[in-house]
Amino acid sequence: MPASNWLYASAVIVALVHTVLGPDHYLPFVAMARAGNWSARKTMMVTTLCGVGHVVSSVVLGLLGLAMGIGIGRLERLEAARGDLAGWLLIGFGLAYFVWGVRRAIRNQPHTHAHVHADGTVHSHKHTHDTEHVHVHAGFEPQAQGGRYTPWILFTVFLFGPCEPLIPLLMYPAAARDFAAVVGVAVLFGFTTIVAMLVLVVAATKAVAHSGPTRFARYSHALAGAVIVACGAAVQLGL
Repeated sequence: MPASNWLYASAVIVALVHTVLGPDHYLPFVAMARAGNWSARKTMMVTTLCGVGHVVSSVVLGLLGLAMGIGIGRLERLEAARGDLAGWLLIGFGLAYFVWGVRRAIRNQPHTHAHVHADGTVHSHKHTHDTEHVHVHAGFEPQAQGGRYTPWILFTVFLFGPCEPLIPLLMYPAAARDFAAVVGVAVLFGFTTIVAMLVLVVAATKAVAHSGPTRFARYSHALAGAVIVACGAAVQLGL
């Protein structure tokens, strides 16, 4: 098998392993889709958008580094710094979303009101104040204006998220001045990463949907925030 074919095969395998072993590549989307009742179309669009940002930012950085003659060691240190930043951004966003979700759950606590009618009839009913008293916070409210800000926050986080394994794969053909192979590796790695993210997100989202609603449904936003914090912590710990 020609060396370029081995390189391409390595790009596909490394991208798959990198994505599957990195829960931050799919769990945030699953959690947000569940909490925000995202449609399958929206879930796939947001996942694809974040995947493209995640891959393209690393490809651009790697190609710029190669063009400027920056060594692999410095590039990997830069990618590690980006990883730390992405981890902290995930943690920060997750914490903010968690706090908002807890407040929303508390306000949405079901309770009973008694009503007395003019004819003396008394009856009671249970309800929540979810749609009556909770003010919309467009930055985090998934239903507010289509949750337009949350996907962009996730996109910003993934824009800083590095693809560390991609840098060594790019350096090998670059050292041989095989620029066609550089492009091939970048395209294959990126395509595989995004497809793997989509498959994992869709499969996990369907599995979660089949579990049906629970008595803890009103805590779904808080749980989504906790999942995102856990993913950020995993990135920080190098898991």
